Amino acid sequence: MNEDRIELLPPGTALAWGYTAAPRRGPKPAYTVAQIVDAAVAQADAEGYQALSMPAIAKRLGITANALYRYLRSKEELLVLVAEAGWGLPPESLPGDWRPAVAAWAHAQLDRCRRHPWLVELPVRGGPTTPNMLRWLEVFLEAMSGTGLDEDDVLGCVLLVDGWVRSTAALLRDVRPSAPETLNEFLQPLLREHGYPRVAALLSDADYGENGMQDADVEFGLDRILDGIEALIEQRRR
Repeated sequence: MNEDRIELLPPGTALAWGYTAAPRRGPKPAYTVAQIVDAAVAQADAEGYQALSMPAIAKRLGITANALYRYLRSKEELLVLVAEAGWGLPPESLPGDWRPAVAAWAHAQLDRCRRHPWLVELPVRGGPTTPNMLRWLEVFLEAMSGTGLDEDDVLGCVLLVDGWVRSTAALLRDVRPSAPETLNEFLQPLLREHGYPRVAALLSDADYGENGMQDADVEFGLDRILDGIEALIEQRRR
């Protein structure tokens, strides 16, 4: 593909697939794109998504922000490559049946989000176009290949499960344990006075909010999604 056509691709796509433009005249570059992406991942791991700025990454590398643009055309291109590196490759093998396979796929993505909490803050501007992200999709499609669902149904399923991963990862990152006794002491009289009897009863449970998000909370949501996909498979078969 010629240079003009490459320009039309989504940001970061060509670089992710190993395409690099013809070398420019001047001194040999001090870094590779891969090294810059590694520095950006380290920056985000250390300081979060908000620290993913071109000046901050340039400082980490010991170069100017302007020099960084010799390697990358925009911050958007950087974010695509950082997502590619952060998500990495999916598991090499999954269980044979679709349900445990999809559950394993979802948990593998959730593990990546635990390792890199900033992943859920990266903007999503369309379908995947880079090797690792497309491999995640390929693995999901393979897991669902024997269900009888058509392509539109399977794409709907992957969006549903991916949405669960991102929302659950954000909750696991943000929800913190509370002090239920203190909370109850403050809220109970207010709730009963203002007409929240059911909420008052719920908060009176000694375990409410005590431990933050638990494994059972995580599995409950995923199981309900898988139940829904299973019902869809049965519906399509009928």
